[in-house]
Amino acid sequence: MLRPVGTVAAWLVHLYTASSAVFGLWAVHAVFSHQYRLAIGLMLVTLLIDATDGTLARALDVRRRIPWFDGRRLDDICDYFTYVLVPACFLMEAGILPHPAWAAAPVIASAYGFSRDDAKTEDHFFLGFPSYWNILAIYLYLLKIPPTTSLGIVLGLSLAVFIPLRYLYPSRTRVLRPLTLTILSVWGAGSFWLAIQPDPDRRWLWLSLVGPCYYVGLSLILNLPGLRRVA
Repeated sequence: MLRPVGTVAAWLVHLYTASSAVFGLWAVHAVFSHQYRLAIGLMLVTLLIDATDGTLARALDVRRRIPWFDGRRLDDICDYFTYVLVPACFLMEAGILPHPAWAAAPVIASAYGFSRDDAKTEDHFFLGFPSYWNILAIYLYLLKIPPTTSLGIVLGLSLAVFIPLRYLYPSRTRVLRPLTLTILSVWGAGSFWLAIQPDPDRRWLWLSLVGPCYYVGLSLILNLPGLRRVA
């Protein structure tokens, strides 16, 4: 028999997951109030929640405690909102793209990506670019990338959603997981610190790209035929 305390804890994990949508809603309000730095901070909060809720859910075995409630579906709903729709609003309103209508590209591409049965593979990879539009939008804004260049990057990554390359699922991909979690944790803390600075040094911003470059680089390396079995 399951203990009531464990069931309550499981519901608190689901509430924790759902809270990312609340912070995402706050971020949308901040975007359309032209409080872009606040919006960036809130997007990073949703990123932190998503990076930790799955580990909590597995540790507390929430699926066994509340078998009729689909936490993965809740997570997908919150992720599509916070990883796709919120940054799309940011791309539109902050003048990052030549025209706001171009923000439809990641929205449509990610709708396809989230709907795939194999979006998360059995060996714990994301299939296709995993819709990290929040991270992209933050960098495009803080680095003041020209709109035409930003458009090329956004369209290129929208196409990458449809290309079946495997990308790291940081908390679950087994290969080099301790190193990956360490690098991305340091990157996340550093990125949050830079994001809340009134005028962050662009040299540190460029240096912080080591985290995303590590993620993409290792993901691409693990797609090489001889290394697929290693992962």
